[in-house]
Amino acid sequence: MQAFLTIAVRAARKAGDYVIRESDKIRSVQSKSQNDYVTNVDQAAESLIIDTISHSYPNHAFLGEESGKTGDGDYQWIIDPIDGTTNFIRKVPHWAISIACQYKGKTEVGVVYDPIREELFTAVKGRGAQFNGKRIRVSNTNGLEHALLATGFPFRNKQKLMEYMQVFSKLFPHCADMRRAGSAALDLAYVAAGRIDGFWEFGLNEWDTATGALLVKEAGGMVSDISGNPNYASSDSILAANPKAFKTMLQLINQKE
Repeated sequence: MQAFLTIAVRAARKAGDYVIRESDKIRSVQSKSQNDYVTNVDQAAESLIIDTISHSYPNHAFLGEESGKTGDGDYQWIIDPIDGTTNFIRKVPHWAISIACQYKGKTEVGVVYDPIREELFTAVKGRGAQFNGKRIRVSNTNGLEHALLATGFPFRNKQKLMEYMQVFSKLFPHCADMRRAGSAALDLAYVAAGRIDGFWEFGLNEWDTATGALLVKEAGGMVSDISGNPNYASSDSILAANPKAFKTMLQLINQKE
């Protein structure tokens, strides 16, 4: 899997360099769905990533946020060329490139790259997670009293707002503070690095979470949906945190009124 990681890092860095160069040359902004946007730069960056990986692995399949699913086989690469497109469009410097490689549906390798800060988060299943080449671990914050949590609003499906607010109202009084920065890939990477103690959100897709979830687990954290179901990929929610915060978050979210 080390060879896969090398290719993923190469593709992420190439795409990052391209997106930085083209950040002032956005020619089109299209709405894929309510409040969900794509630019010509997203599309070109995804093509660049796929081309880079395909050069080494021409028979692998791909699932890209912009191009959908192509190919078939045991190996599938999951790509989000710019996670945080709204930030990118508005020139808010908080977005990242996310690339994961799955084998028979299980994520084996993942890369989240923030080219603005030159921060590279990587993970290989069973071999731990790293930040710029150094091993990382989730925080050891006990419970939520001093915990910094992150979240994302259900902007694609505002029908989820009431359910979202119910969860928020259960967690916010018990934590130190809450952040909403606009990139789930970076939120999950920050949990893995111990910068944030826990993260939760509704309505994410596989390209939003595949790499970040692997990072958290390889850094010693836990991941499920907000009900505690470990099969978060087939759910409409995700919760990731260090083990102590994770346990407390689940208890608070699922306690009876």
